[in-house]
Amino acid sequence: MVETAGRITLWGVEVFAAIADERSISAAARRLGASPSSVSQQLTNLETAMGTALIDRSARPLVCTPAGELFRRRALTILNEAEQARAELAAADMTRLSRFRLGMIEDFDADVTPALLAELAEEWPRTQFLLETGASHRLLDQLDARALDVVVTADLGEVTEGVEAHPLLEEPFVAAVPKGTDVKVEGLRDMPLIQYSSRHFMGRQIAAHLARERVQTAHRLELDSYHAILAMVAAGAGWTILTPLGVLRAQRFVRDVDIVELPFTPFSRRITLSARRGVLGDLPEDVAHRLKRQLDRTIIQPLHDHLPWLAGGMRLL
Repeated sequence: MVETAGRITLWGVEVFAAIADERSISAAARRLGASPSSVSQQLTNLETAMGTALIDRSARPLVCTPAGELFRRRALTILNEAEQARAELAAADMTRLSRFRLGMIEDFDADVTPALLAELAEEWPRTQFLLETGASHRLLDQLDARALDVVVTADLGEVTEGVEAHPLLEEPFVAAVPKGTDVKVEGLRDMPLIQYSSRHFMGRQIAAHLARERVQTAHRLELDSYHAILAMVAAGAGWTILTPLGVLRAQRFVRDVDIVELPFTPFSRRITLSARRGVLGDLPEDVAHRLKRQLDRTIIQPLHDHLPWLAGGMRLL
């Protein structure tokens, strides 16, 4: 085996960048899919090659040394150049792409994501696919930390430097009420609101709009599960505000609730595909086009057929 101690390797630089971001060897190992011992050894090898300590291992959480802070900027440049080189080599023939790390909001994990990955896996037979699902803010943080290549998230309304964005879908917020409820603002004021968690951006977006509309409701329940929220609405425990995608994730409860337009000023959210600018060439735009086809077939058209009044508000971008 060739001894790598004393040499600067690309893998060593990637390990260092992950440790600097995560501030923990074990967390960096999980992010990289490696063992903590191998990550620690790579850091030692890199520090030997650089002739100085880059991480203060006595601190908790770990921090970069002054030399590590200087090298961190160079490390990100090295890794960006390496990714761009891989993308350029693969641009003419996407079957040469070795790894694709995709982050996807949970709203798409049942229908859209499997169809997209099946399509890509057939066309890119040599590519390893890594999928992460989660909340939008967490996926965007992982994109920024270089742990993911492309993410599909709700638009958080922030312009991030160095990120290219490809809008995919706009969807209106809707009300879900117990079956047969007469939907008027006055009636909803007296009915408990089962609110989507304000720990997530969508929950804060809903709360802010209710405040703008001066809609005050009895509000005791705040949940982060579409299934739990719609189950409670179906049981007559209150009403809620969700998006059509959220309703689809808990569709086994749909027949026991009414999905209706909001009885006050409408508002909506956008779903966007994001990637680090200039790193993956035309790949993000290509994936965005594929996603739009999947969204039209599996989400847009079925919802328009089931709820025709959505046609004006739920659309591809």
